[in-house]
Amino acid sequence: MKYILSPSILSADFSKLAEDTASAVRGGAEWLHIDVMDGAFVPNISFGAPVYKWLRPVSDAFFDVHLMIDRPERYIDDFLKAGADLICIHCEATQEIEAIAEKVHAAGKLFAIAVKPATPAEAIKEYLPLCDMVLVMTVEPGFGGQSFMANMMPKVAKFRALREDLGLDYMIQVDGGISLQTIGDAAAAGANVFVAGSAVFKPGETEKNARAFIEKFKTFK
Repeated sequence: MKYILSPSILSADFSKLAEDTASAVRGGAEWLHIDVMDGAFVPNISFGAPVYKWLRPVSDAFFDVHLMIDRPERYIDDFLKAGADLICIHCEATQEIEAIAEKVHAAGKLFAIAVKPATPAEAIKEYLPLCDMVLVMTVEPGFGGQSFMANMMPKVAKFRALREDLGLDYMIQVDGGISLQTIGDAAAAGANVFVAGSAVFKPGETEKNARAFIEKFKTFK
């Protein structure tokens, strides 16, 4: 099992975004998690495609774009053109899951579905064959810095079991409250892609913090 760190740029210093994200990559982060929030699907507003469009030419990282927006089908082309490598949509936000997956895959990119804490794994079982990754929210989406919801670990384990039962090979990502103290529980449940924001991005410590996560991966069985 390959473990991947995907630091959330929502916690970076936007006055020096290129520098901050480069520090995370130097520390071993292969992905960058890009949280797009619209103030409707979640009670907060972040940024849209133009922000990471300008980051794309100066970063070789894999862009993991998490759309916390209503009716994401309206904007898929924009996010693809801006440089997304993976697009993750919430099952609760759209009735067009199959069409979105088809468009993303036609562009040669990866497709993922996210589920809020109250949404059971079974809610997206029929769509799992379309997924390159599933995202289990371990906080309520919309704000950074929340506490890790350990009661989401059975859901992570359920997605691992469904993957085996259905003969699939999607990755399992967790997002929310991930730190060096909580990541072990998530890995033990079956997660292999970890979103961390404030635990990585800190002034003068970002590279060191990212490297600490990479070292932690070596302890997982």
